[in-house]
Amino acid sequence: MATLAGAGALLGTPGRLLGQEPKPANVDLTGGLPIEREFVLAERPSDPEMRDAVNVWIEEANGNFGMRIGVEAVGASWDKQTVWLDLALSDGRVFSYRSEADPIHSPLNAAGDPMVRGAGPARFECVEPFKLWTAAFDGTAGLFSAQQLIDDPDAAATRQHPVSCKVDLMPCVPPWVPGSMLPSAKEAMKGKQGEMISPRYEQLCRAKGTLRVGDGEFTFEGQALRIRRQGIRRLGTFWGHCWQSAVFPSGKAFGFNAFPPRKDGKPSYAEGYVFDSEGKLVPARPVSIPWMHTLVAGDEHVPLVLETLDGRRIAIDGQSYVNVRSRSMIQVPPDFPIVAQSHATYRWGDEEASGMMERSTLPDAMLLTDRSTHHLRQQA
Repeated sequence: MATLAGAGALLGTPGRLLGQEPKPANVDLTGGLPIEREFVLAERPSDPEMRDAVNVWIEEANGNFGMRIGVEAVGASWDKQTVWLDLALSDGRVFSYRSEADPIHSPLNAAGDPMVRGAGPARFECVEPFKLWTAAFDGTAGLFSAQQLIDDPDAAATRQHPVSCKVDLMPCVPPWVPGSMLPSAKEAMKGKQGEMISPRYEQLCRAKGTLRVGDGEFTFEGQALRIRRQGIRRLGTFWGHCWQSAVFPSGKAFGFNAFPPRKDGKPSYAEGYVFDSEGKLVPARPVSIPWMHTLVAGDEHVPLVLETLDGRRIAIDGQSYVNVRSRSMIQVPPDFPIVAQSHATYRWGDEEASGMMERSTLPDAMLLTDRSTHHLRQQA
C-alpha cells in the first residue's frame, strides 16, 4: 500500500469497485440542458462580474479521503484565475493549495472547442458533454491539520508536499439546476438569494483515478459532485447555508441546499431532490437540516430528512469523517459567515456512500472558542 514519505499509511484499503451497479433505463444525463452549457467561456466577458468556474468534490468510496478542486475565472481578473485544492484525509491531515497568480491554460481542446478550464497545476476538460469530464492537479500543497485550520484558517503550512491526481468523472444522475425543483425555490432565485447561488448546475458522478502524495501513489474509485457555474454571483448579504449530496452504490442519490431562517421572517431558499434510479430527479424539500453551530475536525453526526411533494419523508443518516474550515486569499468582513467543507458517510436504508457537505453560519450564531475566532477570513 502506498505511503506518505515519513508519515505512515496513506489511505488504507483500496476503494470498492463501483462500475457494476444497475443503471436505470432511459436516463437523460443532460437533464434537458443543451450541450453548450458544458462549454467554458473562451474569452474575457464584457461584464467584469461574470464568472466561469468548474469545481468538483470527490470522495473515495471507503471514506479514506475527500478532495475539492476548482478553477474560477472572473471578468475583472481574467488573467488571474483562482485555483484551489483541498485534499482531506480521514485522519485529519489536509493538503491545501491556493493561488491567483498561475498562468492560465488555453480554454480550447485539441479540436478547438471551448472545453478546458485550467490554470497552473489544475485542469478540467470536458471530454464528452454530460458523459465524461477529467479533473487533474499536478503541483505542491501545504500540509495542515483539520484542527489547525479550526484554530486559525490563516495558519501557515507546516511543510509542502508534491500532490498530483487525474480523475475521470462519469455523470450518473441528471444535473440539478437550482430553482428548477420547487416553485418556492424558483421564486427565491429571482431575488438576492439567486444572486448568492448564481446561475449554475451540479451533477453527481462516479469517479475513478489516481492520487499521488509524496512518494505514495493510490488508485481509487468513488463518488463526485461536479459544479458548472457561469454567471454573476454577489455574496454581500449572504447569511449561511447547508448543502449535502451523495450517490449510493445502487444508483439512488440525493442533494439539497438551504439557507437558514431569515431574521425578517421572509422565506429562505430551500430545495432538494431524490433520485431513485427510475430516471428523473424527484423534487423534495429539506425538513430536517444539520445546521453548523460549532467547528469540529470530524466525526460529527449530520443526519437529514427530505420530503417529496407527494409527502414521502426520506431520512438519511450521516457522519462526517473530516471537516475542513475554509481558507481564503481575500479579506472578508468579520461578520461574514464562517464556512466549512466536509466529507461524510451517508446511510440511506441498507446502503452507505461517501458524499459531500458544505455549511456556513454567521459568527454570532456559532459556539466558538477564543482560538477559532482569531481570524475570520473565509472562502465563500
